[in-house]
Amino acid sequence: MESQGFEGTEAGGQPADVSDAVPTMDDASEGAPEQAPAAIDPRVDDPSKRGGAAIPEPTPLDQHGPARIIAMVNQKGGVGKTTSTVSLGAALASYGRRVLLVDFDPQGAVSVALGINPNELDLTIYNALTQAGCHVGDVVMSTDVIDLDLLPANIDLSAAEVQLVSEVGREHALGRVLAPIKDEYDIILIDCQPSLGLLTLNALTAASGVIIPMGTEYFALRGVALLKDTIDKVTSRLNPDLEIIGVLPTMYDARTLHAREVLSTVQQAFGDLVFQTVIHRTVKFQDAAVAGEPITDFAPGSSGAEAYRQLAREVLAR
Repeated sequence: MESQGFEGTEAGGQPADVSDAVPTMDDASEGAPEQAPAAIDPRVDDPSKRGGAAIPEPTPLDQHGPARIIAMVNQKGGVGKTTSTVSLGAALASYGRRVLLVDFDPQGAVSVALGINPNELDLTIYNALTQAGCHVGDVVMSTDVIDLDLLPANIDLSAAEVQLVSEVGREHALGRVLAPIKDEYDIILIDCQPSLGLLTLNALTAASGVIIPMGTEYFALRGVALLKDTIDKVTSRLNPDLEIIGVLPTMYDARTLHAREVLSTVQQAFGDLVFQTVIHRTVKFQDAAVAGEPITDFAPGSSGAEAYRQLAREVLAR
């Protein structure tokens, strides 16, 4: 499969329409695309090893807050979004940042990944969203990771989407919940469910930035066009401060030509918005999830842990 012609980034650092970068079945027989000046040929080279500017070490903080709110969004499931939320949060905490993870998926995956059974919780983010007398501070939980807290969720959250439909300013419900504790943290990471429904819309409205974890496979690439369109609409209608911080390639296997071609296409379509960090496939991520620990704690010397520490440095530098 050969990727077809596409544009680079537009003025202001925003990506061009990624739908132009996605090859169709009819395009597969056409000629090779025009290469960017420093393009890597994925048939020969590994695009994950592209060069880039040195990533600075984070500077220590002498005070905390107000938080930078980042939504981890992709409407496609199975792209490593929850793993990236937990691992990035733990890596940021290791650099002295106070981090809050917001589990905004009714499956409660972030809670499970931190060793918490969401079905045994009396209070979750659902209560903070729908009950006026519930303060978010009563729902936040500490974790075994220093400087890493959790706002948990369980299946109850699925009912919130229905209840919020009739609310005035329903897109701002999550922002109102987080406002009282925003000054207590440096980073708030929101793990969104794999859809573009009202809950995800709330996350995008509350956030100042978006990280798009994207599996390095063809159908994940095609879904980014729809996601970018949603982000553009939220920026124009609800949250003008929202911007894409970066696209994070995940589940990368350099041994396959398909993964190398997809990664090369993403890098050319999004340019500098693609993080230098590429998350490679490793069984350590599954082992860490079973253990209920971030990979930075479960296997701190592994390549996966080092990748998320590098990603944390990139996020702090952007």
